[in-house]
Amino acid sequence: MQKQTATVDKVLDLIMRLDYFSREMVLDILKSRQIEERRNEISKNARSAKADFVKGKIKPMTSGEVIGRLSSI
Repeated sequence: MQKQTATVDKVLDLIMRLDYFSREMVLDILKSRQIEERRNEISKNARSAKADFVKGKIKPMTSGEVIGRLSSI
């Protein structure tokens, strides 16, 4: 048995077969899930940065130092 993979085009075609209100619901659900995933990613990064700070891997910097480092990226 061959595994069927979903492509963006296939998914969009399926969604476009839905009525208008169902498509609106899909959009709302996707947006909410994207926001939640981003929040989780930010939280994970913050926990990792805090752990690195506690371990001494990250040193405190002034706002000017941070801006300087960001400008050099």
